[in-house]
Order: sequence, then C-alpha cells, then structure tokens
Amino acid sequence: MSEPSSSTVDPEEVARFDRLAREWWDPKGPMRALHRLNPVRLAYIRDEVCRRFDRDPRSLRSLSGLRVLDVGCGAGLLCEPLARLGASVVGIDPASANIAAARRHAQQGGLAIDYRPETVEAVVRGGERFDLVLAMEVIEHVADRGAFVAACARAATPGGLLIMATLNRTLRSFALAIVAAEYLLGWLPRGTHEWEKFVTPEELGEAMRAAGLRILDRQGVVYDPLSGTWTLSRDMSVNYMLTAGA
Repeated sequence: MSEPSSSTVDPEEVARFDRLAREWWDPKGPMRALHRLNPVRLAYIRDEVCRRFDRDPRSLRSLSGLRVLDVGCGAGLLCEPLARLGASVVGIDPASANIAAARRHAQQGGLAIDYRPETVEAVVRGGERFDLVLAMEVIEHVADRGAFVAACARAATPGGLLIMATLNRTLRSFALAIVAAEYLLGWLPRGTHEWEKFVTPEELGEAMRAAGLRILDRQGVVYDPLSGTWTLSRDMSVNYMLTAGA
C-alpha cells in the first residue's frame, strides 16, 4: 500500500474544535462528556497495551518506554494521563488552538509531551512509528475514513496497536448522541456530530483489515445515568472501541 499523500482533515471540523480550544480542560464546559468518558477509555487503553506488551496494568509506570501517538489529541485529555503512566507521548491535532491549549496545560503540570499541529499523514511521511496509535472520537470527523485508518495503521510499528473509538450509526446513537447529548442535556455543543458520519463496527473493522491490521478486541461503552459513570459493555449500539494489531 502506498503512503498517503493528502490529508483526510475536514477543514470545517477543525474550525469547530479550534473555537472550543480554551474550554477543553473545563470539566463542566463543552467537553464535559469527554471528561466523564476519560476514565473508562484510559483504563481500557492501559489494559490492552499491557496485554499486548506483557506489562503489569497495576504498575504506576505501566507504559514506560513505549511511544504513543494520539491522533486528534484535542487539548491533551488522554495524552496527559498516558504520559503519567510513563509513555513517551506525541499528540497531534490540525487545530492549532487545541495544540496551544494542550502545550499550556502540560507545561502547568510539568509534563513533557510533544504536541504538534500536524496530521497523521504528515507524521507517516516523516517516517515516525509508534508502539500505540490512538484515534479516539476522531474518525467520525474526517473526510475519508479508509485513508485515515490506513494512515493510522502505517504509524504503528510492527507488533504495535491501533485503538480507535467512535459512534455507531444506529437510530439509538442518533437519539442519544445527538438529540439527547447535544440538544436536550447540552453535554456537547450543538452540531458537534453528524449522524451520517458515524461509523458502524463492521465498517471500521473492514477499514482496519484493509489496512493490514488484525482485530483483537471490540468493546462497547455505555453511560449509567444513576451513577453518572461510563462502563465497558457488550452493547456497541452507541459508543464503542476497537483494538487492532499491526
């Protein structure tokens, strides 16, 4: 497969998240849904990586020595805890305001994270490879799904992992992720998502296999309104994550 030469970035999506950059780290702000989701997805990532690389998930430095690329990192909500687990983290995002906010916050916390206003295609062209590539809640915002997955796959080292999270394209996801989350509950700014861009697990799995990857795990993520927490589930009708091996 030839290396991608063009960007899969959607300029309208970049501009939308650029406008939100200053509010990323406010747990009660426009990104509060991601703040609530972060613990369960971080634990899932840690456990999958530890399984792949034979690490102890109970260790406070369980990712020590591993290189991680967070594609579409926003202001670093995942990059920072991954760095605290010992990983060498590169966070990329085409929205320059997001990168500025991420750098500022990491500096305040004394964390050495390499943030860049780049695309994954640019990273691949530069020849860098990573033990773990993440694209969490990103693929539903790109212009070309297949090309994006292929670029992410190329960024992974042989034997590495690609973990992606997104939203399934179902009537339930339309009701919960758009109508409820954006319009009724106000968890996300209106217009954050377009239901037509949601991706089914079958479509994502097919794109991963086409990129030469093997699907290792599939997990749904569900919200419990009574506890106000997210948990892993076999229910993939709304939020889900896929792990693939390079």
